[in-house]
Amino acid sequence: MKSYLDFEKPIAELDTRVAELRATQDGSSDIDIEAEIAKLAAKSEAMLASTYGKLTPWQKTQVARHPLRPHFVDYVEMAFTDFVPLGGDRLYGEDCAILGGFARLNGQRVMLIGHEKGNDTASRVKHNFGMAKPEGYRKAIRLMEMASKFGLPVVTLVDTAGAFPGIEAEERGQAEAIARSTEACLALGVPMVAAIVGEGGSGGAVAIAAANKVLMLEHSVYSVISPEGASSILWRTPEKAADAATAMKVTAQDLLELKVIDGIVEEPLGGAHRNPAKTAKALATAIEKELAKLAKLGAEALVRQREERFLAIGSL
Repeated sequence: MKSYLDFEKPIAELDTRVAELRATQDGSSDIDIEAEIAKLAAKSEAMLASTYGKLTPWQKTQVARHPLRPHFVDYVEMAFTDFVPLGGDRLYGEDCAILGGFARLNGQRVMLIGHEKGNDTASRVKHNFGMAKPEGYRKAIRLMEMASKFGLPVVTLVDTAGAFPGIEAEERGQAEAIARSTEACLALGVPMVAAIVGEGGSGGAVAIAAANKVLMLEHSVYSVISPEGASSILWRTPEKAADAATAMKVTAQDLLELKVIDGIVEEPLGGAHRNPAKTAKALATAIEKELAKLAKLGAEALVRQREERFLAIGSL
């Protein structure tokens, strides 16, 4: 089932027409309308390519939030094997907004950690829409330390609007947990690669993205605050979100130029949600290449490279 965004309405109309014609063709073998179907399908694909070739930052934000966009559990199924989930922070409880465990990437053992938003109402509630609480970040710390102990590279998949802002999270030390998780990333003596696969929102994203190499999917976004949040602060209304998204330079293309990230993973035409399997394969290949480069560095060199990488951001 396809789900179209607001700016995709012309494409949706063409696809609907194609579907109607195919239904007509199936119902009457005497009528040959294949040529018209092919013409409309080609026009739809051309319009899709044109539209996605000039997306605004706000439109990219909408694509990054698409309800059918693949999430952590999808990448586990399509890009990794032998996943062994590990739960709990050994302090308070389990947080389903951040999942993690042992996995293999093309045969290589890794510690895989990431946000999970869910893909329907029930799973979204279960995973708290990918907004982690302190126990989620403390679980991530536990898994990163375990990876370091066993000499396993760490791979993180980031997709969150931000850390959970509820009072119970603050009571359990949300800010401290995020800071400790960021610190744990920076101190790792093993290679670490992070990939922003949807939204990379605020400290909730940075907490598991302070890696040696940071990749972004082509239509993902990464920012200190959501465009709506920035708009509410600057203009006292969320209606300026599109302007805020442009001003904050939230796109992968802008962030690569600013050297906040290290690479962009191309998505299939029309976004990752239109071909999750192809997206997963491209992401796995990109992560594998980065891990191969980092494998040549020792523990001290990895820590130093990570430190230098983040200190250099914003320097003239």
